[in-house]
Parts: sequence; C-alpha cells; structure tokens
Amino acid sequence: MTNKTIAIASDHAGYDLKEALAAQLREEGFSVQNLGTHGTASVDYPDFADEMAAALAAGPAEQGVLVCGTGIGISIAANRHRHLRAALCQNTTEARLSRQHNNANVIALGARTLGPEVAADCVRVFLETEFEGGRHERRVSKMS
Repeated sequence: MTNKTIAIASDHAGYDLKEALAAQLREEGFSVQNLGTHGTASVDYPDFADEMAAALAAGPAEQGVLVCGTGIGISIAANRHRHLRAALCQNTTEARLSRQHNNANVIALGARTLGPEVAADCVRVFLETEFEGGRHERRVSKMS
C-alpha cells in the first residue's frame, strides 16, 4: 500500500485506457488525481498536457501518466514545460530506462498503439523504478 498520488490525463482517444489505468492504480494503492478528459467527446491533447504541468507544479502528485491516440502529440505538448520530462514508452524496457537514465516524471502512452496489458505493465514498471543519478544527473539537470 502506498500513499503516493499519481496524476493522470488523456484526450478523447486515450479516455478508455486512462480510465482503465486509473482503476489499476487505485487497486495498487495509489491516490489518483484525474485531470480529465471525462468522456470521449473530441478535445485537444495540449490542454491536458498543460493540466499535467499545472498539477505536477502544484502537487501533491510528483509523477503522471498521459494518454492520447499515439502518445506522440501529448508527449510533445508535455515536454514544452521545463519541469516535465515526459517519456513516450511502448514497452517496459523503455519505461524502466526512462526512469533510470532520464528521471522521467511522466509516462506517455498511445491508446491506439498499445494493448491495455502492455500499457499497464509500462505504468507499473515506470512507477516502481528509481532514478540512478550518478552520470545521468548532469544530463538531466541540463533539461530542467
């Protein structure tokens, strides 16, 4: 059981996967800060990347999950914010390395490119992996 809060957001294409991931996180003992969208009506993914940026700046969440159709657009929009390091991940190796080497604080996923089981595994690995620091610290600090 954890008391950690995870922020989660998506556009309309990612809504169903976001809701499934939010349920998984709750089952694993996380508090979930659901930033929307709250249905399948068409919305603009940059708005939800902005919501993530505001949520991580204000707390209590320190990590987040973003979902759109491919994960590409929402990760680009998220990375416009200097305090976000959003990693588009398509497998658990990328999820693990994004944390170990890049200290990513947001995982971005594609609802149209990943199955729900792979997405769930990516989120789980992302959240359980720690940043290695060391030689990676200098590089990561240049991005923030």
